[in-house]
Amino acid sequence: KILDLGSGSGWQTALLCELVGEKGEIYAVEIIPELKELGGKNVLKYGYKNAKFFLAGEKLGLPQFAPFDKIVAAASAKEPPVKLLEQLKVGGTAVLPVKESIFKYERLNKKNFSSKEFPGFVFVPLV
Repeated sequence: KILDLGSGSGWQTALLCELVGEKGEIYAVEIIPELKELGGKNVLKYGYKNAKFFLAGEKLGLPQFAPFDKIVAAASAKEPPVKLLEQLKVGGTAVLPVKESIFKYERLNKKNFSSKEFPGFVFVPLV
């Protein structure tokens, strides 16, 4: 069960659908309504039926569907997005841009996370 933030035209969502197989679930979130629709159509066009598309709301991510095994994002936060990390299950992994780095977070237990930074990237801002 993967949360895909900033799903755009659906290319990464389709890739995730392929990786998790028919039994996996992808929850794709996009802030631009037209891109959300395009992404959903593109993924269905290629036969993937295990993705659900959502328009971004007031809350970051999809807390109503948490916990997630994995979380990926295509836009950069200014600070580590704690509210998003709280949607990971214990043992889950999130790969998220923060400022100009990619961070790999792992949820160790209910309150603790580990993180590893990979600097040198540029992303659009997470809004």
